[in-house]
Amino acid sequence: MANAKDTTVTIIVSVKINDGIVMAADSAGTMGSGQVYTHANKITNLCEGLPIGAMSTGAGGIGNESVETLLKDLRRRFAGRDPAHPDWSLEAERYTMEQVAGRLRTFLFEEKAMPCPEPTNLQLRLCGYSAGRPLAEVWEVSMSGQACPPPRRIMDETSFGVMWDGQYEALNRLILGLGFDIGDALVKHGMPAEKAGTLQEELVRELYATLSVPAMPIQDAIDLARYLVETTIGFVRFAVFLPKSVGGAVEIAAITKHEGFRWVQRKSFHPAGIPQAD
Repeated sequence: MANAKDTTVTIIVSVKINDGIVMAADSAGTMGSGQVYTHANKITNLCEGLPIGAMSTGAGGIGNESVETLLKDLRRRFAGRDPAHPDWSLEAERYTMEQVAGRLRTFLFEEKAMPCPEPTNLQLRLCGYSAGRPLAEVWEVSMSGQACPPPRRIMDETSFGVMWDGQYEALNRLILGLGFDIGDALVKHGMPAEKAGTLQEELVRELYATLSVPAMPIQDAIDLARYLVETTIGFVRFAVFLPKSVGGAVEIAAITKHEGFRWVQRKSFHPAGIPQAD
């Protein structure tokens, strides 16, 4: 049973290139009691047959419903299989990612989180293509307590690169060149607080490590996403100052214009030989 106190302090990574988007995540889920499970599912094919996927980090559920199940409920609406919401069916030739992000917020926040007595802290990353468009987009829906601003497009069609969320420390150090607490460290060593932020921004610009280019092949983007999640898992495992809240199997999906949403690597609780639904 999931509730708003169940948290998934996880790592999610997206790599956006010309040919599509790769989504990758770990499988750890940390409960309010401190118990860590390693079979959480954080990537969802959000609409069967369409190039749209979602990843989550933060709360593992809203009320007594897990995020995984809620996203599958939303997928049912998008597919036109919810008689109570026939107008939510996505038209393959007309839908937009902005429309999908708006409905994701309406369903999870307005319908589910707002009536829930416990606050929900949950971030959703929505990746995919609008109908008929040549390049993908990335949108974000972020819930914090009882607040949820409108969906935000964090990568438009012309933006490319790596983005990560959840457990930041390992990839902040690897890609940005700085740990999360660099500002406090600068102040501790005598830098005025008002100058520490400015210096931090300048250091990131100088130290940023570019790991992808728009023209890289999709397989290389898959390999990069896997590496970044595995690196975070290893870093958290051995870092004595971090809670052991990242781990389990790495799941990966790729979304491309012509192939749509495709699983690259996923775990299964089904017996061998029994096909899985998305």
